[in-house]
Amino acid sequence: MSHPFDTLTPDLVLDAVESLGLLSDARVLALNSYENRVYQVGIEGEQPLIAKFYRPDRWSDAAILEEHRFSAELAECEVPVVAPLEFDQRSLFSHQGFRFTLFPRRGGHAPEPGNLDQLYRLGQLLGRLHAVGATRPFEHRETLTVSAFGHASLRTLLDGNYVPKELLPAFESVARDVIERVERIYAATPHAVIRLHGDCHPGNLMHRDDTYHIVDLDDCRMGPAVQDLWMMLAGNREERLGQLAELIDGYNEFHDFDPRQLALIEPLRALRQLHYSAWLARRWDDPAFPRSFPWFGQPRYWGDQILALREQCAALDEAPLKLF
Repeated sequence: MSHPFDTLTPDLVLDAVESLGLLSDARVLALNSYENRVYQVGIEGEQPLIAKFYRPDRWSDAAILEEHRFSAELAECEVPVVAPLEFDQRSLFSHQGFRFTLFPRRGGHAPEPGNLDQLYRLGQLLGRLHAVGATRPFEHRETLTVSAFGHASLRTLLDGNYVPKELLPAFESVARDVIERVERIYAATPHAVIRLHGDCHPGNLMHRDDTYHIVDLDDCRMGPAVQDLWMMLAGNREERLGQLAELIDGYNEFHDFDPRQLALIEPLRALRQLHYSAWLARRWDDPAFPRSFPWFGQPRYWGDQILALREQCAALDEAPLKLF
């Protein structure tokens, strides 16, 4: 079976980069990426560049360019973000059927989970990101909704027969229970939606030489601000309360956080759980996925998912975190 990246060879990568007038040194290093394909490409006499080749048929050109404009807007406001490079005032290019973008290389390390000093500074960074994000909406990118991340994810998993038959009744039952709770909390929680990073786990907020920068806006979308905050928290409830206080203190220096949104943390966590399994299912025809996620589809994986969703049901019934 063919898949979207069958013809994306190292030679094609080099030809694409050189089509922009650059001279490569013929060194190509594949980087860890599944949704798209990302390479470090050596450039004669210069620092290497990062070439990102977009998965065909995932985003429209308009949606990709809207992501690029958001990056440029953040950079103009001096928010540290790794923004696409422009050539002749363009940032999205095409070569032999593949759309691609070039970025400067920026190294760094992910923040340490639970580090209070880092959390204050990360809060500042995310507050600056959202101060820009709140100024106008996206027009061509998705909104994080219960329908898209919950109901659609469950349909994908059930319609594709990914769940072993003996576990299907238990999985479907707990998944529907989770979505019902999420819908109820969403409906009861006032929240505005703004432009977000969308996939703001610590690995997308890198630091080096005491400087933090934002990477990988590929999943940027409209959604509640707390979506970009909750993945910074780790540990038990008491630990997360202390971390949350530091994070929000830093955030509020640049953008006002609505504490009512804290009620959405566990619903958003639940939606991410369902969406992740559905993402694996939707990409299963790409040979990189069975190689990298061989446990998907095994009974143990789905047994673990059932347990995790039951635990999430309990978390959804608990009182949300509160700022004091």
